[in-house]
Amino acid sequence: MNCHLAGIAHYLPKRVVTNADLAVQNPGWDADKIFKKTGIRQRHVVSEGETAADLGVRAAERLFDQSGFDRHSIDTLIVGTQSPNYFLPGDSALIQERLGLPTTCAAFDVTLGCSGYTYGLWLARALITSGSSRNVLLVSADTYSCYCDPHDMTTITLFGDAAGATLLTGDPQGARAEIGPTILGTDGRGACNLIVRDGAARWLSRTDAPPRLYMNGPEIVSFTLNSVKAGIDRLLEATGLAWDQVDLFLMHQANRFLLENLRLKMGVDPERLTIDVEQTGNTVNASIPLLISRLIERGQLSGPKTSVLAGFGVGYSWAMSLVKWL
Repeated sequence: MNCHLAGIAHYLPKRVVTNADLAVQNPGWDADKIFKKTGIRQRHVVSEGETAADLGVRAAERLFDQSGFDRHSIDTLIVGTQSPNYFLPGDSALIQERLGLPTTCAAFDVTLGCSGYTYGLWLARALITSGSSRNVLLVSADTYSCYCDPHDMTTITLFGDAAGATLLTGDPQGARAEIGPTILGTDGRGACNLIVRDGAARWLSRTDAPPRLYMNGPEIVSFTLNSVKAGIDRLLEATGLAWDQVDLFLMHQANRFLLENLRLKMGVDPERLTIDVEQTGNTVNASIPLLISRLIERGQLSGPKTSVLAGFGVGYSWAMSLVKWL
């Protein structure tokens, strides 16, 4: 049994923070310089009391509305997030109940950030092709804005909040795409370069400050440039494809600077590597499904096309998936 993508949808919170807003909050910052460095003009962020789980539920409801798929046929729910409501229980249980999915549904969380979507595709494909599941709902949602120091230019300028919901099934009828193999990797030596140190079990005794995200930007860039092309090389070797046989590279939308440098290293033309961060910023786990959903809405992702999806980031971790659009 093959794994097919039967539908995809996204949700962006209504609150918008522009570069000009950040410059007002941080005298000395320049809105135009932020854009020139990142390619980002604004980002959507959650309002007070709004969480990643809320965004994920709205994206999934939109998916069910658009596709007409019977939610009672979902037998596995995978939730990718690093912004859970609680340490426990996982968001997957909360989202299962709020969506009214059957109690016979398996539900679990994947706590990976920017590589979380492609890891989720790998898991869904394994479950479906093995016959363990028939219909998998993959919800990808993050609210990194909650971890960003409002005065830390390395993080607050980059990250926005969003959610994506993807329906994966063994039924090829009406499918948009077929999910192929995934190549994965992990290098825990880079864990300290993108980290929220406070708030979890190791630091429960520290209650004097909110959890804050630390990012070593130069090390993240170096990791990306060294790892992503090598990972795609492995995927293409495993699938017997050449670089010129890939129509689209759908990458984690980190920022324009990083993606442009990655494109040059890969040696591909701009039209084969889409960059879409100007209005949303880096939405972490949701960035690839957000990109795909927006391309479909614009009529820019009509098949047949062969694409490589590449997620990479926290951990360090990376995962590259082959997806053929029908």
